[in-house]
Amino acid sequence: MKFPRNRMRLSVALAGTLSAVVPLTVTAQLEEVVVTANKRATSLQDIPLAVSVVDAQIVERSEIRDLLDLQSVVPSLRVPQFQNSVQTNFVIRGFGNGANNPGIEPSVAVFIDGVYRSRSLSRISDLPNIEQIEVLRGPQSTLYGKNASAGVILVNTAKPEFETTGHIEGGVGNYNQRSVRGYVTGPLTDSIAASFGGSSLQRDGYFDNVALGTELNDRDRWALRGELMFDISESTELRVAVDFDELEEACCGTTNVYNGPAGGALAALSIVPGIAYSTEPYEYETYLNQDPMTKAENGGVTVDFSTELGDITFRSITGYRESKVDNENEDIDYSAADAIGNQRYLTDIDTFTQEFRLSGSNGAMDWLVGAFYYDESIYFESDIDFGSQWRNYANILVGGSPAAGEAVIGGLEALLGYPTGTFFEPGTGVLEMATMDNETMSVFGQASFDLTSRTQLTLGFNYLDDEKDVGIAQVNDDIFSKLALDGADGATALTNAGFLGAYPGAFEATFGLPFTPDNAALVGSTPAGAAGMQQLQAGVLGQVAAAVAMADLSDPTQNPFVGLQALQFLPQMLEVPNAANNGASADEKFTYTASISHDFSDQLNVYLTYATGYKATSWNLSRDTRPTQGEYDALVSAGVTLPNNLTIGTRLAGPEESEVLELGIKYNAPWGYINAAFFNQTIEGFQSNVFTGAGFNLANAGEQSVDGVEVDVMLRPTERLSLGVSGTYLDPFYDAFIGANVGGAASDLSGTKPGGIPELTLSLIGSYDFTILGWDAWIQADYRYDKEVDIQDGGDQSESNILLETTNSRTREVGLLNASVGIAKNGWEFRVWGRNLTNDEYLITWFPSVAQTGSFSGYPNQPRMWGASIRKSF
Repeated sequence: MKFPRNRMRLSVALAGTLSAVVPLTVTAQLEEVVVTANKRATSLQDIPLAVSVVDAQIVERSEIRDLLDLQSVVPSLRVPQFQNSVQTNFVIRGFGNGANNPGIEPSVAVFIDGVYRSRSLSRISDLPNIEQIEVLRGPQSTLYGKNASAGVILVNTAKPEFETTGHIEGGVGNYNQRSVRGYVTGPLTDSIAASFGGSSLQRDGYFDNVALGTELNDRDRWALRGELMFDISESTELRVAVDFDELEEACCGTTNVYNGPAGGALAALSIVPGIAYSTEPYEYETYLNQDPMTKAENGGVTVDFSTELGDITFRSITGYRESKVDNENEDIDYSAADAIGNQRYLTDIDTFTQEFRLSGSNGAMDWLVGAFYYDESIYFESDIDFGSQWRNYANILVGGSPAAGEAVIGGLEALLGYPTGTFFEPGTGVLEMATMDNETMSVFGQASFDLTSRTQLTLGFNYLDDEKDVGIAQVNDDIFSKLALDGADGATALTNAGFLGAYPGAFEATFGLPFTPDNAALVGSTPAGAAGMQQLQAGVLGQVAAAVAMADLSDPTQNPFVGLQALQFLPQMLEVPNAANNGASADEKFTYTASISHDFSDQLNVYLTYATGYKATSWNLSRDTRPTQGEYDALVSAGVTLPNNLTIGTRLAGPEESEVLELGIKYNAPWGYINAAFFNQTIEGFQSNVFTGAGFNLANAGEQSVDGVEVDVMLRPTERLSLGVSGTYLDPFYDAFIGANVGGAASDLSGTKPGGIPELTLSLIGSYDFTILGWDAWIQADYRYDKEVDIQDGGDQSESNILLETTNSRTREVGLLNASVGIAKNGWEFRVWGRNLTNDEYLITWFPSVAQTGSFSGYPNQPRMWGASIRKSF
């Protein structure tokens, strides 16, 4: 592992340039930034770790309402939102996964007041009275253990106080936004303080559903949080917090970025005759025959106890959380035709966590040891049903028109002996049900030694044991998907079709009469004639069956019915556990950190860190979960009867193992600081989760690495002006990735650049405080820039990338400007804010449209938002 020389020179030059512009005569001082990244209060400039810090003032003034908005001020962080309001994915330094598939845990761990939040649903709350948010970059498995192979986000809220204070705030904005927030804290007794906060946010949607005249991407959510703090003694404290939040929103709108051949068929069947589907993403128009609804509830209890036992501090953090999301009416054909009638997701997660830790100092050594326990149960349902127009849509795809296609599909029903209307009957489809129980235990420790008065060595370890038990089952009443068109059912259809084609000629040749119903009745009216007809039928049938037996049923030229397999996109599932797969995984891993830091002066600190990270096995709980070749072969050898059309794939992705070599430079001065990190980070077995149109393909990338540079500069030129400049330069690379899913086919992406990771990201933030007409005033602005990058993997290997380049949808480039201005006096504050003020337009992602070969859909970013609020503090 080594650092690329050219990037080292580039970054040193950048840091030098930034430091050179600092005025030498400034007298303003930046307050010391204290972080808890190493699970104890430490100055940001002393910790040998790359950390970005966002304080309460930036959160308020930037109108950061949840963790999705945080990415605008942290360049190494990206938080895309996908299918519904709670499907987000946290990415740090280009590494991150976990969205949409509940069996996949994230690579970026999120902790709120010390409690691990395992899924995105439990992280979107509008938390009252945030004190500070810390983003830890790179593997953090030593102190944070579970699923921190790419980084950690720490959200800390303020403790209740023994002085009564609080605020209430109301706001309005475009798209009819209305918001209310409030917070109060104060004493209940001399030793008990309490706080209570809540928020409500409502907003109309900015996406128009043209077919129904409705709106999508609205906001309708509220949250409550209460906390008690027991000041038991001078050395003992207990915090108990309870929170609950809920949302019910129509989300998320998709746009057509490319209409393939199937687009016209769906448009012809639209509930709005003659509707024309736009492929301009930023018209924010979609065409659905039903609005997707997300209903989510999330709540929990946190108990945080700490006490000092002489020179040792003991802390216990207990968390219990329940999260439930019900996505109704997902119209995943993304059209105004009632083709796929409905898709529904239901996820129910219960999580219990417990952490104990001891910390202290012993002369020249600071130390910490602890243990962590995690127990989570997941229940997941995914239901997809055919709509009233699905058969007509299939008919058009097959025959070019409903009548021509019906002759084929209806004819196949007759050949196989099914009643008319059996195939693609409205309301039929598949229901998948999955459970996952996960139990994790770990022990960890870290110690820092003063080798000299200016040199410190830090060593840490974590031992993790992770066990998962999975159950996956399916109810499939889609008769068509079960047909073995290249097997027994195809042979039956060919035989019956061949018989019907050959028998009339054989009848006439045998009996000297044209084959008509009347002539058949005439011949069969005598015993000899009936016997002759039976003998003739058997003979013709035998000849046809013999010919069919010699045919290659997988060859479309010999078996035309095999061409209908494209309509079998809801395949049968091999359930788990089964005779070859017990549905269990057990992982254990020892991870560690070693870091040495040296103070070259009171202002300059340099550190070198080597750290490893780990994320345990993830299971594919989507309908694309498929047996491996080994599992399939074992079942065949055991004589197990397998479902028709069973394909080979993956059940799970093995563990992710990460490592980073990082050189950090931290320069601290009264006017601010300049921090830089140069790193090489590698993840072996990166868990790639690719949407395939109706499910997800989960696979391990052999190795993904990134060479990078991060620079954080915070300046305080005057008492009134604060400036921040942050930048990240990344050079990501698939060192080895055989079997990647590109365009629905296995591909070798070794040697290519991963999609979605911009080479350069910059974040600029400035805040100026002033006085006007006796009022305290301020103005703040932040800007984020992401260099243009392919949205998806594959580069020029991907035919989809090449196709979407013609519509300017292949890549994404980001330039977001946010700003706010406010005035305050006598406890009153008025604030005006705007996000994406330049109305920058880009696609968050694109994906293959469901059951529409050659078509692609995408999620455009949020347009310009603005608003105003008034707050009264007391």
